[in-house]
Amino acid sequence: MSLGITVTIRNLKSQLSNIIEPDFGLLDQLLSLKVLTSRQYDDIRSERGAAYRRSEAVLDLLETEDQCNKLLIALQRTGQQHIFNYIKANAGQKLNLPVNYCTVVGSSLDMVLCVDLNHSIIISHFFVADIYAIY
Repeated sequence: MSLGITVTIRNLKSQLSNIIEPDFGLLDQLLSLKVLTSRQYDDIRSERGAAYRRSEAVLDLLETEDQCNKLLIALQRTGQQHIFNYIKANAGQKLNLPVNYCTVVGSSLDMVLCVDLNHSIIISHFFVADIYAIY
């Protein structure tokens, strides 16, 4: 049984707040999709500090499946397909690709960015040390 998108986003909030880029069109898209009100939009835009604070503010406002699905649309429209893929793959939990089907092109402490044979970006939630041990 797969989790609903709202539960998935809620479970991934900490990771998502660090990788979502809110400042280059995402907030505008969320406003046009009626996920954000004008007041919420203004409040989030005026939030000082790191981008993750604005991302957290957006994620905190998401309450319904419809809002979460519209976030996915906004991510795609603003060139954040890799984050869309990450959410849809439930942080890599649904991906069971053999290592020889993807090439690691970047990594952080807890995520590995791969590109498969179709040039699709996949973000898998593994410890990098575990991935390199496979090679």
